Formats: sequence, C-alpha cells, structure tokens
Amino acid sequence: MQKRIKFILVVFNLLTVTLIGRLYYWQVVKSEDLAYQARAQHLFGQNIKAMRGNILASDGSWLAVSSDSWLMFAQPKELEKSVREVANIVAPLITETSDQNDVYNEAVRIEGILSRKDVDWVPIKRDLDSDIKKNIEALKLSGIGFEFNEDRAYPEGSSSAQILGFVGKDEEGNNQGYFGLEGYYDLFLSGKPGFLERERSAAGVPFLGGRNSEVEAQRGVDLLTHIDKTLQFIVEKKLKKGIEKYGAVAGVVIVMDPSDGGIMAMASYPSYDPSEYYKYGDEFFKNPAISDTFEPGSIFKPIVMAVALDAKVVDPDTECDICDGPYRVDKYDIKTWNNKYNPNSTMTEVIMNSDNVGMVFVGKKLGSEKLYDYLKKFGFGEITGIDLQGEVSSMLREKDKWSEVDLATATFGQGIAVTPIQMLKAIAIIARGGVEITPQVVDKIIIDGWEDDIEPYEGERVISKKAASQITEMMIKAALLGEAKWAIPKGFTIAGKTGTAQIPVSGHYDEDKTIGSFVGFAPARKPKFAMLVMLREPSSSPWASETAAPLWFDIAREFFPYLGVQPDY
Repeated sequence: MQKRIKFILVVFNLLTVTLIGRLYYWQVVKSEDLAYQARAQHLFGQNIKAMRGNILASDGSWLAVSSDSWLMFAQPKELEKSVREVANIVAPLITETSDQNDVYNEAVRIEGILSRKDVDWVPIKRDLDSDIKKNIEALKLSGIGFEFNEDRAYPEGSSSAQILGFVGKDEEGNNQGYFGLEGYYDLFLSGKPGFLERERSAAGVPFLGGRNSEVEAQRGVDLLTHIDKTLQFIVEKKLKKGIEKYGAVAGVVIVMDPSDGGIMAMASYPSYDPSEYYKYGDEFFKNPAISDTFEPGSIFKPIVMAVALDAKVVDPDTECDICDGPYRVDKYDIKTWNNKYNPNSTMTEVIMNSDNVGMVFVGKKLGSEKLYDYLKKFGFGEITGIDLQGEVSSMLREKDKWSEVDLATATFGQGIAVTPIQMLKAIAIIARGGVEITPQVVDKIIIDGWEDDIEPYEGERVISKKAASQITEMMIKAALLGEAKWAIPKGFTIAGKTGTAQIPVSGHYDEDKTIGSFVGFAPARKPKFAMLVMLREPSSSPWASETAAPLWFDIAREFFPYLGVQPDY
C-alpha cells in the first residue's frame, strides 16, 4: 500500500512539475508569440495604397495622371447564386463592347473562373471604373468584391512617351515606375502607403467600439515639367514627317532652354504608347536621346574649335598651313568630305567649310592632353545628370593612351562616342557664354498646394565668354554660308553646324550608312532655344546638309512665331 501511495505521489509530482514547466513555457517563453497570435485573431490589418502623383506639362496640363480603378474579385465558396447565374449577370456589365458574342465569351470565361472551388479568392477583371463598380455593387451579389487598383493614364497617348516612361508592376504586384520620369522619380511619385487596423471577433465581425486605428496614406508629389506641349507637338510631327521624307530608320530631336537647362521638348522615333506598354518590345522603352551613343562627326568641330580659341592656340583669323591637300597621319590620309581643299583657310573658314584637314591642324596646336582636359570639362565621358532614368555615357579614351591618329580623328568627331543629350549640353555651354548647365526636365515638385522650385544647376565656367562669342560667330557663318544655306529661314540669325558621320561596324566604317545631324541655337546672340536633330541612316541622301539640317530649320521656322522671335535682318 505504502509503495502504491509513493508511486502515486511521484506521478503526481511529475505531473505538477510538467504542468508548471508547460505553463512557464507558454506564459514566459512563448508569451510574445501567443500574444501576437491572439492579436492576429482579433485585429484585422489592411494596407491603404497611396495615390500616385501626376506629371504635368509646363502649362499645368496633364502628361500622366492617376485615377481610381478597381479589381473585381470573387470568393467562390461564398457565392449564393450558381456560378452560371453570376457569370451571366456580371458579364454584360464588364464587357467592353455590346456585341453579344463578346458578352457570351466573357460569361464563359467568368463561369470557368468561378467554378474553381479549390480556391478562396480569384481575380475576375482589372481596371474597372467607379461607375461599373457601383452598378455591380447595387446587385448585392454575395461572394463578389472589389479591391482598389490605381489606373495610370497618359492623355497624350504616345506623345512624350520616352520622356515619361510608364508604370508597370514589380515582383510583388505593386505599381512601379520604369524608364523616363516615372522611373527616375518613382519614390516621390509613389507617395507613402497607409494602414488600417480594426478589432474583430474570431468570426471576423468588427467589435462595436473596439480598437480602430488608421494611418492615412500620403499622396505622391506632382511633377511640373519644362515640357511645352506646343513645342513637343511640333517636334513630334516634324520628326515623323522628316523620317518618312528622308527615309531614315530612326531619329531624335531635343530642344533645351540654354538659360536654365530646361528640356522644352524631346522626341524619338519609333516610339510607343505608355498606356499599353505591354504590347511593345523592350527596345522601344529605351530613350535614344539619353541611352544611345554615336560618333557625332562634324557637329563636334565647334566644340574642338571653342577649346582651341579658349586655350589661345588659334584665333578666328589664324591660317591653316596644311590645308592645301590631304594630310597624312601615321598610315592614314585625312581628306575633306568633298575632296576640295582651301589653302591658307582661316579658322572661321575651316568651320564654315567643315574642313577635316583644318581641324587636324587645330588638334596639332592643342595636343591630346589639353583636348582631353577640356572635353572632360564639357561633360564628355560622364552622364549629364538629366533627371531621366536610363542615361548612359561612353567613356573617353584614357588620357595617356591617345595616339596621333586618335587626336586627329577626334577633332572632326570620329573615333569618339557621345549621347545626343551630351552633345546638346556641350552646345548649350557655348550658347550661354561658356558656363556649364545641367539639363533638367522637372521644373517644380508640387504637393497639397506647396511648391519646391528645382533650381537650375549651373556648373563651372568651361570656356571664356570671348571664346564662346568667337565660336558663335563662326557657327553663324557656317549656318548662313554652309551647304544647307538654301534651307535656312530668311531673316533669322542662327548659329549651327551640320554633321555627317559614318557608322562603325565590326571594326570598320560602313560605306553606305550614315548618321546625319544638325545642332545649333537661335537667335544666335540671344538664344531662346538650343536644338539637336539626328537622323539615323537616311536613304534619300547620306549628307546632313540635305536631311538633318533642313529638318532643323523646318522645326525652327514654326518655333519662331510661337516663342515671339522676330527676324533680325
């Protein structure tokens, strides 16, 4: 008997110790986890999406705008009506057309979705507007619900597409901006999501007077850009016609206000519709104005000449003593573009005649080290810092690795690669008297009536005001008396330069394909705009003087009255 009592006591003590240990485990060791689970049973949390900010043209009108849209979903296990009945009720309300075949096909699709009894939640239709949502909600269909799903609209269609970028989905299905402004300013445009927390019973019924807290979502900022819709329309219309007229495969136009670096217009062709970006290949999304490099050819000559003027190794009247024929550099003969030679040409005439041999003369005076240092100051070899996602830069050849041939070819824009925006920035430095400016698309950030003006970023002086004035006068003569003089608008003083560059392919230059370009600013002495036009592989003529230059002048001709520019001679 005593043994049985002792055994029972031992068992009882073991059970007591086990119970105490278990209570200790639940109440001390696992207390935080259990408390969390208890809260999870009684607290319901939901993220509140923030409305994405708008992107505006310079006049405040919309380029990209967010609006409410809804995702309709179903919880098949909670449907009270048959799946066919629900499908037949909903299909006519969400079908985009009234065609009975389309309605029938939509009903069949919905019925197939609702027939899945193995799932608790299934999406039915995205991007429904608020009116459709209200109409369906009025039917009080159990098991049918809606989830807010912001819609991004681009009122101008494909206009400005490669400036804007688009809004797609990230890996978790959330909205995210890609390319252009949407990508660059995604964090600011996205805003800050909120959170709603409610206390409820285990059955999911909210407690009356229970805990209820909400952190409001903070809307994204609006971006007011420098983009002028009228100028953008002119540029896009003229570029498309120019590509058709000259048989080019692609083209770029960029227009900048040299006073503050503001991008007034930017167009590339071919383009895409950001509202339906998913219908296009990835190659359409890259903006060639900031993401493609090319050998600039003769539009690079004003930069090199400006450097030589600033370094005081030449002046406008310095005569070229090697310009009487081809000039041999190492094993190569440098020739003029038309095989015509002008002995003792002045530096002004070298620019006016686009003389390659004359530019080699300038390069010999400068030397590769000095040229390299100046090119870095002009911004070549690094990105411009424009506020668009996707900008690239081609590296300059290392300073101590320039050969005699490298120096010679660089003076007339071959063997060196630039982006269109780098080239326009460099010309804008000349247009604004020699001081660097960073290109920018966004002028102001706006939220809830508050504005933050993004001040232009003015850099260091690159060349003297005198050198900038001297090269400007040379460029005026190049435009007025050059090969494209027949196309220049009468009465307007324009500083500009044509460029025809062969396209490098597999270590050599293609003999037939060229890139034609024209870069300049007007009015030349008090510029309202600087503009670059580039046409890739024009088939009507390989020469920029017969393609890119007349297109530049054609665009400028429509700019002048709009910008209030009067003839000055």
